[in-house]
Amino acid sequence: MMETARSWVEGWAVARRAPRPVEVPWGLRIDIGQPAQAVRHVLLDTDAETARGLIGTITEPTTCVKAFLPQGDMEPWFSAAWQPTEPCFLMAVDLHPSRVHAPDGYTATVEKTADGVTHVRVLGAGGEPAACGRTGLAGTACVFDQIVTEPAHRRLGLGTVVMAALTGAAVDSGATTGVLGATVQGRALYEALGWKVLSPLNGYVYAPAAP
Repeated sequence: MMETARSWVEGWAVARRAPRPVEVPWGLRIDIGQPAQAVRHVLLDTDAETARGLIGTITEPTTCVKAFLPQGDMEPWFSAAWQPTEPCFLMAVDLHPSRVHAPDGYTATVEKTADGVTHVRVLGAGGEPAACGRTGLAGTACVFDQIVTEPAHRRLGLGTVVMAALTGAAVDSGATTGVLGATVQGRALYEALGWKVLSPLNGYVYAPAAP
């Protein structure tokens, strides 16, 4: 599972065009440098003592610490200055060629970039954005990310269209395994498409009160 978890971190960084993850004693660190998230630490097979040691050194607001653990196991490590992120799940699937069948009136486009990112966009009859998603390659793994359907276009199967288009592009690029971090709401869609839950995926963000 840790190999898949590592692939998720590396592919997530590619999909978000973030700096390459750096090896650290507790797992991987990404220096994102954005106002919403300065640094992301992902714990990989780390014991509680090591995790607490890391957390005790963090002073930069919006630093995030994630781990493949239930939220209840992580909560005692953090003070009131830390806020929990939305609960998620690490999921994976064996990738196979997939056909795209957009509903009448919708069109799907696929764009691959030289840095390993693939974008899929679904447009409505008037050219308005209806759904989208992206992937980032990490070796033979492909991380699916930011799968979104606009509220006015939901319940039409557009999420499935995005996933099928991304899957086809991933297979064409040589990927054999799909990996993603699913929200509670997204999990149902991915399970319906054959994805399996490997572990919880939870985190906390350092958000100290203003002086």
